[in-house]
Amino acid sequence: MSDKPLAGRVALVTGSSRGIGAATAKALAREGAHVVITGRDVKALEAVEDAIHADGGTSTIAPMDLTESDSIGRLAAAIAERWDRLDILVIAAAMLPVLTPVTQIEGKQFNKALTLNVIATQALLAAFDPLLKRSKHGRIIGLTSSVGENPRAYWAAYGATKAAFDNLLMTHGQEIERISETRVAIVDPGATRTAMRERAYPGEDPKTVKPPEVVGDRIAHMLIEDFENLHRERVEISA
Repeated sequence: MSDKPLAGRVALVTGSSRGIGAATAKALAREGAHVVITGRDVKALEAVEDAIHADGGTSTIAPMDLTESDSIGRLAAAIAERWDRLDILVIAAAMLPVLTPVTQIEGKQFNKALTLNVIATQALLAAFDPLLKRSKHGRIIGLTSSVGENPRAYWAAYGATKAAFDNLLMTHGQEIERISETRVAIVDPGATRTAMRERAYPGEDPKTVKPPEVVGDRIAHMLIEDFENLHRERVEISA
């Protein structure tokens, strides 16, 4: 038997080809979970899988586009066929639209962000709810942003999607609280060295913010220590 605390658990991490998603996938695998890694960039997913295997972990690549209407259902069916349950769902995939005044938000890009950040989240919750309920340790962790709770000038397109994201997760947590062992948490990673942040703050020295591994490790520790349903926290760790 493995002495790793997450041994035997099956985890799905969306947006795990890079950034916080990749760091979380590696951290969960390091602690013994078998991680299903998803994203559109197959080469990037293969690099994450290679890193996981080099560290003694196990994973399965599931290339997919969460904005495609039937992709989530197909993935849920594949996981159900292989494992018949899902123990951990980490929703890290997100899109940052161009920062702009509310009156100048570009509709096509806003729709893409709504589709990935909100509509796909609801689809993930709906598709994987039965599999999470079959687990003794069903846990959902969503990665959010402070602008979802605290509006900031020029960030409305992204902030609105994250406000809706938070609402979906917390409402789901309330709805299943008395009928399931599944628990829901939201994590605000804070300032983190990612490609998304680089686009938002092009002049920032990346060394002044923490690497994504800090957030990935924190998520792994949350799952090891466990958390109460409807838990929310911000990763306040400097670089």
